Amino acid sequence: MDAALVADDVRRTYGDTVALDGVSLSVDEGEVFGLIGPNGAGKTTLVRALTGTTDAEGTVRVLGEEPTKVDTQRVGLLPQSFTPPERLTARELVDYYAGLYEEARDSDGVLADVGLGDAGDTWYENLSGGQQRRVCVATALVNDPDVLFLDEPTTGIDPAGRRALWALLEDLADTGTTVFLTSHSMDEVERLADRVGLLNDGRLVAVGSPGDLVAEHGGETRLVVRTDAGTDALVDAGFVVEADAETLTFHDVDPRDIGRAVEALERAGVDYDSLTWKQPGLEEVYLRLTGETFEGMRPAETPAATPEASR
Repeated sequence: MDAALVADDVRRTYGDTVALDGVSLSVDEGEVFGLIGPNGAGKTTLVRALTGTTDAEGTVRVLGEEPTKVDTQRVGLLPQSFTPPERLTARELVDYYAGLYEEARDSDGVLADVGLGDAGDTWYENLSGGQQRRVCVATALVNDPDVLFLDEPTTGIDPAGRRALWALLEDLADTGTTVFLTSHSMDEVERLADRVGLLNDGRLVAVGSPGDLVAEHGGETRLVVRTDAGTDALVDAGFVVEADAETLTFHDVDPRDIGRAVEALERAGVDYDSLTWKQPGLEEVYLRLTGETFEGMRPAETPAATPEASR
């Protein structure tokens, strides 16, 4: 399979600030590649380097060509910051961007794809923030691109709207569109991306499928019990258990072991407020590899039981 995007030792500085520090990656045609990292990690700078909207050292190729030489018909871009004219309707905005290309999709069809089929006549300024962002996504899709760059595409969009856009992006990838996605949402990246790049201080610290990254770096599953009880009564429970002031943590607990853990708590006479099963995800991977957290990260956890439900 041919590479749709190639970056080789890409570097970019702004004065004394190093935005990109030797980033190398390759994205295949039809692949969804997710890039995650905190603000200031270099995500937007890398998108700009790949799209030719900023100069950078190193080698960058899009569909086999330098970014500034690629046929614009084949590339779609939604920047993180994008403020179109507010006194145009949603349809007029998409029509405007459609007019920049020799061939373009029907504007009403694109608006319907992003869940705004009934909002074509609404002025942009009268749309909600999430609706405005969906119109912006529509402008990036109107030329039916082969490669689609999306920089934080679902910022401000409600959960239902996000799920609808996720389904649309999955459909695009299934039909061969290459998607390069930056996001703060771990759920978004884990659902959509075939592979993920973890960016920190301008460097790629890891690249791989979400499953492979979690398996290699995510750590163990845990059952966290909210209680002030200690571990003394659980020494023979068959689990490795640690205690702090408010919780007991059962380490390396498979979902099938939850019932056995509950029985051990009951035998020990431990009263508790809740049980939460925590499965490692990209949050844990990023934290383990960089030692940092950022907005949008939240633990992958599932309520396992309550005292009433488990007794």
